[in-house]
Amino acid sequence: MNIVKKSIQLHDGRTIEIETGKLAKQADGSVVLKMGNTMLLATVTCAKDAKEDVDFMPLQVDYKEKFASAGRFPGGFMKREGRATDAEILVARLIDRALRPLFPDDFHAEVFVTVNLISADKDIMPDALAGLAASAALAVSDIPFGGPISEVRVARINGEFCINPTFSELEKADLDIMVAATIDNIMMVEGEMKEVSESVMLEAIKFAHEAIKAQCQAQLELMAEVGKTEKRAYCHEKNDEELKEACHNYCYDKCYAIAKSGTAKHERGDAFAALEEEFLATLPEEEREEKAALVARYFHGVEKEAMRNMILDEGVRLDGRTTTQIRPIWCEVDYLPCAHGSAIFTRGETQSLTTVTLGTKLDMKETDEVLVQKTEPFVLHYNFPPFSTGEAKAQRGIGRREIGHGNLAWRALKPMVPTGEENPYAVRVVSDILESNGSSSMATVCAGTLALMDSGIKLKKPVSGIAMGLISDSKTGKYAILSDILGDEDHLGDMDFKVTGTKDGITATQMDIKVDGLSYQVLEQALEQARQGRMHIMGEMMKCISEPREDLKPHAPRIVQLTVPGEFIGAIIGKGGEVIQNIQKTTGTTITITEQQNENNDTVGVVDIFGENKEGMDAALNWIKGIVTVPEVGETYKGKVVSILEFGAFVQILPGKEGLLHISEIDWKKVEKVEDVLNVGDEVEVKLLEIDSKTGKMRLSRKALIEKPEGYVEPVRRPRPDNGGHKKPFNGQKPRGDRNERGDREQRKPQNDQPKAE
Repeated sequence: MNIVKKSIQLHDGRTIEIETGKLAKQADGSVVLKMGNTMLLATVTCAKDAKEDVDFMPLQVDYKEKFASAGRFPGGFMKREGRATDAEILVARLIDRALRPLFPDDFHAEVFVTVNLISADKDIMPDALAGLAASAALAVSDIPFGGPISEVRVARINGEFCINPTFSELEKADLDIMVAATIDNIMMVEGEMKEVSESVMLEAIKFAHEAIKAQCQAQLELMAEVGKTEKRAYCHEKNDEELKEACHNYCYDKCYAIAKSGTAKHERGDAFAALEEEFLATLPEEEREEKAALVARYFHGVEKEAMRNMILDEGVRLDGRTTTQIRPIWCEVDYLPCAHGSAIFTRGETQSLTTVTLGTKLDMKETDEVLVQKTEPFVLHYNFPPFSTGEAKAQRGIGRREIGHGNLAWRALKPMVPTGEENPYAVRVVSDILESNGSSSMATVCAGTLALMDSGIKLKKPVSGIAMGLISDSKTGKYAILSDILGDEDHLGDMDFKVTGTKDGITATQMDIKVDGLSYQVLEQALEQARQGRMHIMGEMMKCISEPREDLKPHAPRIVQLTVPGEFIGAIIGKGGEVIQNIQKTTGTTITITEQQNENNDTVGVVDIFGENKEGMDAALNWIKGIVTVPEVGETYKGKVVSILEFGAFVQILPGKEGLLHISEIDWKKVEKVEDVLNVGDEVEVKLLEIDSKTGKMRLSRKALIEKPEGYVEPVRRPRPDNGGHKKPFNGQKPRGDRNERGDREQRKPQNDQPKAE
């Protein structure tokens, strides 16, 4: 084995170690990255040649966390890792978006990058190391690649930036972003913030880049040491310079005219397609089929050049807007009468129909990952059906793009959705994209804000979002920053920079850059232009609904929440859940109990009663209050007769708490039979006279609440022969008889040693 190692030291003294030549040596490139006890195995393989008719970069990136890495069993019946989780897909996307722009434009062989978490330290976040591991595997291979790159997480904790914080440190951060870059340029940014300013975000990116430079330098040294500075030769594209020139000469002016016409998306697309067919028809018929693929590639280049020059030279965009102009916006809330909250947000040719559903703690998302186990009270799902772009194809499962866009919108809204006592509900937001021409994830953020306010959830502040673009020319130095980009401007441009936030700061961002040499000056200008665009969009949204509804919709479920002492949690649940199940069944409600510590570090139970019927919820609330209420001597209670005996009645004054109403305490007048006054099921008001300090038995009185009749005389109690002929007051127990009677009874009992009758 030819094992080569490189070490990278972080600013706080921690060390990252990269090793190659020991594991997975049959892959084109493989490394093991280690930090603390966390280890990642990254491998890369590449096809020998490109497949026919492939004119794009077929890159596949997978990230997988092994449960054994943390000494855990996977959940489920099969007890093995299955399909990728959302978290694994999001990490794979972070790697993919940083690597993809750096492969040569004419390289079309299939490349597979796989990163496995094989050892997991419980407080080290592996996602911040996965991009470095993938790039290092490419560095030690012969695959053509314009890197190396690295990715780091930057957090701001107590006003100080730090690189790759631990799980526990990140809980205190007000900024959490992932930054990917080469040694020279920023490539990708994604993360969430708690309303930080544009200047703070830019400072965080610069701080990340300094750490990335050292990690890229270590990879360059590793590449040289293993002898992989020279990459493989390839030829994946055939070219016809004469055809390329002919296409440009015939199509450029016409493409420019179509681009400048300001037509709608489909009309413009049809015009470009017709022009391509028109040029193809100029070729000899026998050459058309053979050269169709080349014509498509060259025409795309002409279309891109015309659109970019139009923007740089004239400041005019495909739909006729200026560089800073936002498309027309219209909004509507309460569109769906049966949803708990709904909104439509339309900006140009992009439209989101978003709903809000409210539930209990039982509806919260449960996360069971290798290193993260938690419940999430707020979730957001994003759907992108084919009809939203006019495509005629079937809708299959959820793709990686939908998971990524939904996660960005979730991060944008999450800091503003109240939790805990302010909002005991589980909240699900679903954005269905009905039309798409750029910025559908930002439409989701805007529609989500409107739908949440329509539902009555007390959103802390409204959030809006915008996608920024960039057109640049490295030869002339010209550039144009575009607000609210179209789909074509994203596809043909140099940057897709999404920014969301409130009036007071940024809550989330996602940036992908496709060119080298983007200066911080351009980024700063883009952030300021994005802030102005966000404020304009926010103003349009506030015309529709400016603050959350005062109350939930009439058909929305309600939650009543109360806190009980910890010692009563068991009493509410009952043996085997008998009590709580009976309450739910009887009242038609759903009840959850969460054990927590209060400010005095005492255990308490937070009880949530969830239902749509007020009468049932009130009944459940009173039932639980009764369980946790401690009866007080001298207090009056409205109880129910649960059983009748010869000497009195047992009355339930609180759930699970019964006392004896003796026959002598029913009325001032003499009561011969209890049934003359009371029957089982009757409701009766009683006063609690006494609680036995040893047994806890309660003595009740009804007559204490009835006015004493005028001239009432206490009856004389007759003594009974006992202890010298004196009778004791009747205490509700049946007379036990004298000793002779008891002796006779004992004699009549069969002896234990006598055989039983067959």
